[in-house]
Amino acid sequence: MEETRTDRLKTALLVVAVAGLLAGLALYFTEKGDMADLVWFAGVVPVLAALLVEILRSLWRGEVGLDIVAALSMTAALAFGETLAAAVVAVMYSGGTFLESFAEGRARREMHDLLSRVPRTAMRHRDGGFEDVPLDQIAPGDRLLIRQGDVVPVDGTVASDGAFVDTSALTGESLPVRLSRGAEAMSGSTNAGEAFDLAATRRAAESTYAGIVCLVEEAQRSKAPMSRLADRWSLGFLVVTIAIAFAAWWFTGDPIRAVAVLVVATPCPLILAVPVALVAGLSRAAHFGVLIKGARPLETMARIRTLILDKTGTLTDGRPQIVSIDSHGGMAEDEILRLAAALDQASKHPVALAIVAAARARGLVLPVPSEVAEIPGEGVVGSVEGHKIIVGGDAFVARRVGRAEDDHAALAAGSVLVAVAVDGHMTGHLVMADPLRDGTAAMLAELRREGIERILLATGDRVDVAERVADGLGLDGIRAGLTPDQKVLLVLTERKNGPVMMVGDGVNDAPALAAADVGVAMGARGAAASAEAADVVLLVDRVDRLGPGIEIARRSRRIAVESVIAGIGLSVAGMIAAACGYLSPVQGALLQEAIDVAVILNALRALGIKPDAPVAPEAAVDASRGRTELTDQIS
Repeated sequence: MEETRTDRLKTALLVVAVAGLLAGLALYFTEKGDMADLVWFAGVVPVLAALLVEILRSLWRGEVGLDIVAALSMTAALAFGETLAAAVVAVMYSGGTFLESFAEGRARREMHDLLSRVPRTAMRHRDGGFEDVPLDQIAPGDRLLIRQGDVVPVDGTVASDGAFVDTSALTGESLPVRLSRGAEAMSGSTNAGEAFDLAATRRAAESTYAGIVCLVEEAQRSKAPMSRLADRWSLGFLVVTIAIAFAAWWFTGDPIRAVAVLVVATPCPLILAVPVALVAGLSRAAHFGVLIKGARPLETMARIRTLILDKTGTLTDGRPQIVSIDSHGGMAEDEILRLAAALDQASKHPVALAIVAAARARGLVLPVPSEVAEIPGEGVVGSVEGHKIIVGGDAFVARRVGRAEDDHAALAAGSVLVAVAVDGHMTGHLVMADPLRDGTAAMLAELRREGIERILLATGDRVDVAERVADGLGLDGIRAGLTPDQKVLLVLTERKNGPVMMVGDGVNDAPALAAADVGVAMGARGAAASAEAADVVLLVDRVDRLGPGIEIARRSRRIAVESVIAGIGLSVAGMIAAACGYLSPVQGALLQEAIDVAVILNALRALGIKPDAPVAPEAAVDASRGRTELTDQIS
């Protein structure tokens, strides 16, 4: 709400300044000079008043910015009757602040009303039926119904025979886990199996998810503020401006020369060129599916030196895939897959969906199964083309066909087995894992070329799983088994090496994303909590967007710096000319406008940035699809 009021104020000030300038010019050219002066004065006063308030707030915070030069030039111009020059300066200043507000507001609108992972209500058992109650009304001991696909709203224990939940957003474990009766289910995990009952053990405010939200808030409060590029130039330029203006007045005795110097010195190359270049960079990054929430995160993104990556859903796809098929009875691999996928069409289990997708990707025709029975978290039995098919965990299928489990000690860490039996005989195993994303090694190499000096893997998954995933990637370190607060600590520790970027997609990543100098969330399939805590959201499910995003940020910043250097150089030359009496205040304002146009045109070059980082041909389509998917989540 506060941000909305501020945006409206900046818009109103720009409208007042522009209206005052144009109305005054109309009166001036109709030979009503006295009225023109009054209108220009009236248009400047609101802008100047708002500017003085902002200066006082900045000084209270111990900050010295370029606003002081703009205030001096407007005040001096009004004091010595140069109202037209003051009006021009007011338009330039209010236009610059409006552009900065526009950049941040556009990003906020993209993220407006992004849903939280945890629902606002839950289904509670009562008097033999159900009632939909707000989370804050759930008390320990209440019995809740968790339907398939629901997010567990509070911490509790499984009150049914069993449950099958996806905890990847909380723990980083990529594959769903089986919970028996009485086992603890964490809030924020997702029901990946059949509906089950949950006995609440904590209130919503005391649950796991609420604790993570608190960590996010603490991390955001402790986050180091990002300074604007313009502010880092401000003090030196302020000293030079005052020195030249004072010298012009001192040596000539003409205060109008000092006014002219201040008007020419109004730091519009900084006030305008920087936000224009950065807004252009934000727009260009969005074209590649990278939503950057404002100019300050983009500036900081350009200076990143350390990158910390989550594993599940970031380096890996986050969805199980078939990596090999083992045949035990001479049956062809495609036939084993075809029969298993045909039966799994009747299941919504994530592993079953992956098997069906793999079969269809191979072009296999899947018949309709019959007499299907699913044992949640165990497997599926049924008939396919007259054959009795069993698909499920190795132990489940082995018991059904009357044989011992196979010894799979050599199975890679993080992989799972899906056994397939046909007509009472074990015919094969599907080996499934959460594989590394395609092109990950090339993406990391590109990031190093972009200046990233350290790349670390941080995951809540097991050490052996993390090491297998990171093998051959040339990472500078692996941190496994981390809790959300330990990820925050890792981010803070790495700050000694320079600005840190954290990339993740789960609820457990949200505190670290908030603590990092730049937090990047996988927005297409990631948790909304991480997207809200992050400074950057990848709108497509492609971590390789990082390379173009960082490159666009760095080139946008470089264009902004070039515009500033050229603009300040021209402004200093104009200040010297004004000090020598060659420019009046109005002429100085017009000269500054010409300089503004030049630096803005240069800053707009950021709209044409073409990243050197590899971009897949389908990137534009993916970016559009990602924005659509995010909109679908919001609505």
